[in-house]
Amino acid sequence: MDSPSLHPVLAPLGPLIGVFEGDGRGHYPTIDPFTYRERVSFAYNGGPVLAYTQRTWDPDTARPMHGESGYLRPAGSGRVEFTLAHTFGITELQEGSLTAGDGVDGGIHLAVTSTALGIAATAKPVRHVRRTFHLEADVLVTELWMAYAEVSETHHLVSELHRIG
Repeated sequence: MDSPSLHPVLAPLGPLIGVFEGDGRGHYPTIDPFTYRERVSFAYNGGPVLAYTQRTWDPDTARPMHGESGYLRPAGSGRVEFTLAHTFGITELQEGSLTAGDGVDGGIHLAVTSTALGIAATAKPVRHVRRTFHLEADVLVTELWMAYAEVSETHHLVSELHRIG
């Protein structure tokens, strides 16, 4: 089966299509600092949307730590919408900006912030999430800030991922 041609509205996001893997670090006022391995995938299956998956695991034991999946789609000039479901019982709608350079390796910067959170009865009380993705050539740097329980928005995660597929 042939892959569908990239929908024209996705051209600025096209360089994200692929699989990225690397190391990350986390910290938060309520926990001890930690490290992790991460794999992120952006896939195109047709239509004006990219499918997204993210998985993390302990670098020493390979124990799964976190996962999320969803969709990234353009929302007009320089805007994006990102819908996500997390393994620990929350869903997010994030909206934000897209800055894209020229050409395949021209760089992409996404900055999104939660505009709606769905929290399952047994989920942790996350109140707000903000994240960035910065792609330069084949290196994707991700950062995440979170407000949780009584802690105001605080930097939580950073990872540097390299294209593996």
